[in-house]
Amino acid sequence: MSTAEWRRRGVIVGMTTPPAATAAPSSDLPTPGASRLLHPDPTVRRLARITLLNTVGSGLSLSVGVLFFTRFLGLSAGRLGFALTAAGLCGVLASVPAGRAADRWGARPVLVTLVSLTGLGTAGYTLVDGYPAFVALACLVSAADRGGAAVRNALYAQVLPADKRVAGRAYLRVVTNVGLCLGTGVGAIALQVDSRAGYLTAILADASSYLAVAVLFQRLRVPGGSGAAAAAAAGAGRADQAVEAGAAGGRRRNPALRDGPFLVVTALGSVLALQFAMLEVGVPLWIVQQTDAPRITVAGTLIVNTVLVIAFQVRATRGIEHPVAAARACGRAGLILAASCLVLGLAHGTPAALAAVVVLVGVALQAVGEVLSQAGTWALSYDLAGEHAHGAYQGVFNAGMSAALMIGPAVVSTAVIGHGLAGWAALGALLAGAGLAMGPAVRWARRRGAVPA
Repeated sequence: MSTAEWRRRGVIVGMTTPPAATAAPSSDLPTPGASRLLHPDPTVRRLARITLLNTVGSGLSLSVGVLFFTRFLGLSAGRLGFALTAAGLCGVLASVPAGRAADRWGARPVLVTLVSLTGLGTAGYTLVDGYPAFVALACLVSAADRGGAAVRNALYAQVLPADKRVAGRAYLRVVTNVGLCLGTGVGAIALQVDSRAGYLTAILADASSYLAVAVLFQRLRVPGGSGAAAAAAAGAGRADQAVEAGAAGGRRRNPALRDGPFLVVTALGSVLALQFAMLEVGVPLWIVQQTDAPRITVAGTLIVNTVLVIAFQVRATRGIEHPVAAARACGRAGLILAASCLVLGLAHGTPAALAAVVVLVGVALQAVGEVLSQAGTWALSYDLAGEHAHGAYQGVFNAGMSAALMIGPAVVSTAVIGHGLAGWAALGALLAGAGLAMGPAVRWARRRGAVPA
């Protein structure tokens, strides 16, 4: 799901991402007798098993983390909030250098290192005995996790053919949501037991999942050699030329940070990512504070979002292989998200039952916009990148998404909630504008020769 997937980017965090080179084509033929639920590509199936293992652990610790930190570590809500904010900032700052490291030393070894570090840091929460140590550990875990997310996305570019990357990520996102749901369900047992031992077990199980995932990534076959070798190879396109040109000087400048169209796409994608704060923070606050809908509607919104994302995320990637089509998908997503905001705003002042229905309709629209925007921005983050610099590009793109996740709750809670329909309309206009602006950004990239005409 989207929501849990983004929510887990706090102190107890999720997985990571990797760089691109020429990947060996993978089979499109289904495995004989395989379930229709299994992906036909063997590489995607391997990645799906890794993702499922990691996200079950993340869902488990996600369900108990806040209670463990506040009740058993004795942190106040304010101190925990500060630690989460500091950790989020560290995650933003770590993405760019992690991506560059993947291009230089290879996505797989960098990813294995960062995932292992995340697992060890997660286990460290069980030993923390003071607030300064907790903040430092939270920053370390967040930096390793978010840096790993950038490297993992680059790894997808390296192990999957170009025409299957976005569809593969969509399938893995579905698996992510399933894993988080399973892990959260198991975590409910620890919540029911409500003991320090139960919470420690959940956190250590998550830490163990990271270490197991690191082993599985190490065993993953990566075609085309190391990321360092790929980055050194001659490549077509302006980004590859930029990497080559700086190689002789020993210190290569980051091509993504000098790529205007890509930076604009990253900024617009970050604005679209505000929808996650809208769903996780805005909608619950709106339901409880500004509508008469039953509080159980909050749980209903998460169920609706999760089910629709699982059902339609893969389908949403069809037909967006070209950057122009991906930009159109983002434009449609922005308009649908704007409609979602307006529908949510209409729940204020309506009878309880009707308010609940209106909110659920609004969240259903948000889920449709979400799957389209995710598919579109994934495609653009790969299509506008230099084929031999995916680590650098995914690092910058991931930094933008991480920044949106960090500031999104504050933006939504202060600028939307309490301002009624006008607040929701303003957020909707912002989302629609970001989606529609993707088209001009891609046309700019085409004029510069970054993407095919």
